[in-house]
Amino acid sequence: MAIILVVDDEVGIRELLSEILIDEGYDVRLAENATAARRIRAELRPDLVLLDIWMPDTDGISLLKEWHAAGLLNMPVVMMSGHGTIDTAVEATKFGAFDFLEKPIALQKLLSTVQKALKHDAPPQHPPLTLEAFGRSAFVKEFKRRLEQAAAKSPLVLIKGATGGMAEICARTLQSPRAPWLDLSSLSSALTQEMLEKVTGGLIFVPDLAVLGKMQQMNLAYAVDRLDKLNLQLVAAVARPLSTLSEAGWDNKLLTKLSEVWLALPPLAGHADELPEIAALLLTNFIERGEVQPRRFSTGALNALRTLPWKNQPEASWGDLYALVRNLALTALEDEISAEDVRRVTPVEENAESEMASLMPLFGQPLREARDAFEKLYFEHHLRLEGGNMTKLAERSGLERTHLYRKLKQLGIALNKRHEE
Repeated sequence: MAIILVVDDEVGIRELLSEILIDEGYDVRLAENATAARRIRAELRPDLVLLDIWMPDTDGISLLKEWHAAGLLNMPVVMMSGHGTIDTAVEATKFGAFDFLEKPIALQKLLSTVQKALKHDAPPQHPPLTLEAFGRSAFVKEFKRRLEQAAAKSPLVLIKGATGGMAEICARTLQSPRAPWLDLSSLSSALTQEMLEKVTGGLIFVPDLAVLGKMQQMNLAYAVDRLDKLNLQLVAAVARPLSTLSEAGWDNKLLTKLSEVWLALPPLAGHADELPEIAALLLTNFIERGEVQPRRFSTGALNALRTLPWKNQPEASWGDLYALVRNLALTALEDEISAEDVRRVTPVEENAESEMASLMPLFGQPLREARDAFEKLYFEHHLRLEGGNMTKLAERSGLERTHLYRKLKQLGIALNKRHEE
């Protein structure tokens, strides 16, 4: 029995469509807004979605784009609207909508469209994950804008601090729909002009410069010299300083070209509240691509991810999070990933152990001295956890900022300019 998800903010329309479709033998689920639709989509993976365009929280086109960017659009989606235009229908089709129904919806039109959509035998698509999917995280959205701005002016962009899967997410963000894709690291033979011409107008990707052999380095240099002529975009990634590649025998002229335009992924430190949604997106992407069995995070697991001491170095955060989510999905014994699973695969930080050890001497001190020492440990811990963000430290501690500054000064905690942001 096909599962059909009906998403519409008008209760009368939801109930009417539900009655009609149930009478036709379909299993119908209802969502009154985008939030409910996201939850049901993650839990059930419906065979068809009937999606209203005009909704109060997130409109249907935005939700369609979100699913498209997150690689979740592997079921047909039929858009519905009482105020539809040709432009709206074209935009919806561009982002993967199967068809468009104008309200009020005629019974025969509804049933025929549903039948056609369910019989649509196009192979399941697994669109790659892009940064567009993280659009509700302001700091990722800002990085995406910088990346697109850089790529608009330069055919070569270097991503620092993120390799492999995270680097590919950045690169896929710049890939135009249906544009060719070439991973240079997978090429073991010499790159030729003919090979490059086959991907004209596309994107060349290098997931990690450090793993390229001599032949692949020569291929990279060959491609770099022909980017403009063939309208190619090249995105390379590296986690270590380029000076180490120079010491390993890389051509310095090539390294100079690679380092002209670069961006580093922003650190996760200071964005603890956004980690659960980011982790859930990564997990869903692994599932949709068939890399792991279906899994979901428990509330406890998401809270555990939120409180991990993410470091300020990008390579020690995004890469760790990407690998951590995949590891959890592969090694969890139950369908629901628990907080205990997160603790099981997360190494205990040395500084966390030292913080706990430093509490023991407090029990031998007078109350006033012990309280002051604990407060200093408390604020130093949360300063590190929030990446030095004073606004978030004030929110977490419940102190007004002026009072917070006085307290830190009283405790002898030095602040640099970054902390004062």
